[in-house]
This record gives sequence, C-alpha cells and structure tokens, in this order.
Amino acid sequence: MFSVTVRDHIMIAHSFSGEVFGPAQRLHGATFVVDATFRRPELDDDNIVVDIGLASEQLKTICGSLSYRNLDEDPEFSGVNTSTEFLAKVIADRLAVRIGAGELGPGAAGLTGLEITLHESHIAWASYERTLR
Repeated sequence: MFSVTVRDHIMIAHSFSGEVFGPAQRLHGATFVVDATFRRPELDDDNIVVDIGLASEQLKTICGSLSYRNLDEDPEFSGVNTSTEFLAKVIADRLAVRIGAGELGPGAAGLTGLEITLHESHIAWASYERTLR
C-alpha cells in the first residue's frame, strides 16, 4: 500500500458536556496539527498517490472552515462533544466528499483509503480512518 500525507492545522474554541471531561467542560481553546494520509494499492499513471498540491489545498480549505471559531456556537455541532476523535471524522468525511467530486484531480479516483490524524500535543493524538469508493 502506498501513502502520501499532507499537513495543516486548526485553532478552535469549544467545551464538552460530561464529567469525564473534567475542567474541559468549560470553554477552552485547542490547536490541532492535522495530518491527512491518502492510500492506494497502486500508483497512478504518473507514479504518484495523489497530487500533493491539490491535496494540501483541499485540506487547507477544510481546516480554514473550522479554524478561529467557537464550535459551540455552530449549529452543525449543537449538542455534540467535538472531541479530537469526532473532529478527525468530520475532516475525513469532508475531504472524502471533495475526493469524490474530483477536486483532488482525476488520479485521486484510485484512492482507496483516507486517514485523518489530529495531534493535540506532542504526546497525544487521535485518528479516524475510512475507506473510499
């Protein structure tokens, strides 16, 4: 399996509901390094996994739509604990839609997998992996 990873980041504010979150129940900020890993079993006709420039551009657009916002105020996330794991899935699903729409170029049609990893810090991160097609 071949893979290519591109990176961006998001800066958000949010809070959580539930005793398990302790002090994070209060409004707080979070900065995540976001890695998007694209997978396919064979390289395309140009011997690449995906166009890195287009992949970076699409990830940046998705990250930009989440950054510098209080997610608690976004109706899309109303009543939802926007955990690191949850946000990884949100980003993966949004990127998968763009892949399906051809926004990462025609070669991206051969992608079979996508993994999004959000790094909370140098010692903690979470990932969501999904199949494509």
